[in-house]
Amino acid sequence: MTKVSVVGSISMDLVTSTKRVPQAGETVFGENFAMVPGGKGANQAVAFARLAPHDVNMIGAVGNDAFGETILKNFKENAVLFDGVGTVPQTTGIAQITLFDDDNRIIIIPGANNEVLPDYLENFWEKIKDSQLVVLQNEIPHETNLAVAKFCKENAIKVLYNPAPARKTDLEMIELVDYITPNEHECKELFPNEPLEEILAKYANRLIVTLGSEGVIFHDGNEVQKIPAIKAKVVDTTGAGDTFNGAFAFGLTENLSIADSIQLAVVASHLSIHKFGAQGGMPSLAEVEDKLKELKLNFYKKKKGL
Repeated sequence: MTKVSVVGSISMDLVTSTKRVPQAGETVFGENFAMVPGGKGANQAVAFARLAPHDVNMIGAVGNDAFGETILKNFKENAVLFDGVGTVPQTTGIAQITLFDDDNRIIIIPGANNEVLPDYLENFWEKIKDSQLVVLQNEIPHETNLAVAKFCKENAIKVLYNPAPARKTDLEMIELVDYITPNEHECKELFPNEPLEEILAKYANRLIVTLGSEGVIFHDGNEVQKIPAIKAKVVDTTGAGDTFNGAFAFGLTENLSIADSIQLAVVASHLSIHKFGAQGGMPSLAEVEDKLKELKLNFYKKKKGL
């Protein structure tokens, strides 16, 4: 059994750093430019593989172009199993990312990711069935996420659903999945005009809301729990949320509690923002363990019996 299958998006990130964002009709000079592999699905798979090499399947699509070739090579280098990634007659997905003022602004062009429809999964259902946990996001068609979630429900496979970017159809997924991990803005779109604490209580131990520099909040069945973020000097926040989801998935597959899985994920996402690129700063298990030791958080080693 493979621990995790990620069914999701794959893209090439085109990243520009700037000291000033242009207004309408304005041209400004940027600072730096880079092309780095990305896509929420691929990022979450790499984040998991950094902690558990060769234990995550990526299922998705790239285009028949140079970006696709580079991305497949990157999966191999990062110990992600990628025989579930097909090449389709379409361009590889693109994300245009602008880094400005310690934050990012992203425009997504789905490309090949829009070809990951339910019929596309025909040859991959056994891979999904053989997984301990399946991870989904919103950069592939909704009908595919819905088909995967229903299949997993029927086969008693746990699902972690990261509803990002948020869309109106997200509510259809909630009763089919085990864990939902929106950020604060996505949570407000999912549950408009509903108090956060009431929503957390309604989905106790299922709804985990990330709050950026404020940490993570969830309800443990008795009360709301907040796990604070760790202060950091930010280099690039791109991929921090994906690092969180990949590491949270890792904690769950290691049979850690939800609280400890979140704490491990908070540490991993903290480490990720110290380097450039969505995947560039994603930490190894050794790096996470070192940080846990520095913070005097020993739950993971205790759980592993080390």
